[in-house]
Amino acid sequence: MQTSESFRLSAILSFSGGLQDAYTYNVRGNVFANAQTGNVVLMSQNFMMGNWNSGIHYMLPLISFAAGVFITEQIEYRLKINKGVHWRQLILLIEMLLLGIVGFMPTSLNIVANMMVSFACAMQVQAFRTVHGYGYASTMCIGNLRSGTESLSQFLRNKDRASLNKAFHFFGIILFFAIGAGAGGVLSNVLYTKTIWISMILLLVVTVMMIKENR
Repeated sequence: MQTSESFRLSAILSFSGGLQDAYTYNVRGNVFANAQTGNVVLMSQNFMMGNWNSGIHYMLPLISFAAGVFITEQIEYRLKINKGVHWRQLILLIEMLLLGIVGFMPTSLNIVANMMVSFACAMQVQAFRTVHGYGYASTMCIGNLRSGTESLSQFLRNKDRASLNKAFHFFGIILFFAIGAGAGGVLSNVLYTKTIWISMILLLVVTVMMIKENR
């Protein structure tokens, strides 16, 4: 199993994903970096009520997220067979650069900051999609909650230990996401715009873990 699919690495990414969502919501104008469903609801609501500026405020991170997925897929396609730097390590480096810049941005540039964080989140969720062979999302919970509950139901019906193990993986990922979100909310009151640098440090840890695996 690759390090990129280990529970330990996935837990760190999920913690970071939760922190990013709390950061953009608490510090950057009540926008979700990862939970694009929430942004779609708020965007549509504001557009329907004629609040065009507010609607655009939620639409731009949505577009940025889609762009992040698109760019990551292109990078994977072109570099997957590269024997040098692993394409996922390149994604992590781009993420760290973007989040590092966001930490310097004043609140007057919240729209740009939210777009950059959403772009970085999309790169992460597209690049890291499996934990122990199970498909998951490191920056949102609804898919993980569905999969974990389904696996738990299968275990209770069939007593299949593999299903229980799968459920524990998904619920564990959700737990670390929740802890990250809570930490992000608390730290936002202390570090304010600089809180996002915690995610940058976590991504650096993930990068080092992957480099050690390659060696």
